[in-house]
Amino acid sequence: MLNDLDVTKIGLVEDGYVIDGYTFYKLRDITRLLGMDVGWCEEEKVTEVLSQPKKVYSNDPTLYRKPVIYLYPEKTMDVSVKLDYAGDLTVTYPTYDNGWQVTAQPDGTLTNHADGLEYSYLFWEGNGQLEVDFSEGFVVKGEDTAAFLQKTLSDMGLTPKEYNDLIVYWLPFMQENAYNLISFQQENYTEQAKLDIQPAPDSVLRVFMAFRSLEKPIEVKPQEFQPFERNCFTVVEWGGTEVK
Repeated sequence: MLNDLDVTKIGLVEDGYVIDGYTFYKLRDITRLLGMDVGWCEEEKVTEVLSQPKKVYSNDPTLYRKPVIYLYPEKTMDVSVKLDYAGDLTVTYPTYDNGWQVTAQPDGTLTNHADGLEYSYLFWEGNGQLEVDFSEGFVVKGEDTAAFLQKTLSDMGLTPKEYNDLIVYWLPFMQENAYNLISFQQENYTEQAKLDIQPAPDSVLRVFMAFRSLEKPIEVKPQEFQPFERNCFTVVEWGGTEVK
């Protein structure tokens, strides 16, 4: 039981309720001080105390699934793309040979110098370390994942073609889950997978989605995003990982 001295030290006094001489506090306020949260189980009609989402870091490698890079110059031009990745590349397409050298068209079509073939984007996958931050994000029913991604990715700045590419790849991993905890990683991703693009782009949007399957919903602070504007030479990337 928390007495007045305890709650004064932890800053809950002003949030308490005095009834018949007893001070009461919201369960949610107390559990959050303990690094936990409160959720509602609709099936069993009970309130549950849950661990809060947090940063997840494992010594096991993280599989960076299908980051793809789109290049949209204002006019046709040669572009060099190099990836400084803190991990091991497992698959690349076209083949990454100390970098990609391509001719990019304004519509995003790429001609790879090494083989003379056309590509829609540059693709890579790899195993590396990643500190995934789930302290902010979204909890989405598996059956609602497609609609959620359509709206959220559009709000983040992806075009229908780009977010449809992402959804087609990721939906089979997500739609059968009861719930998905989804959080889009920012600096913790870009620090692990740096891009060196020459000529330097004017606008860059890099989207990396982390998710984990949940049996029951939990509360999490909604993630907010800065508006993205496509100016002149624009580069867009998306990828993701599933956290077990």
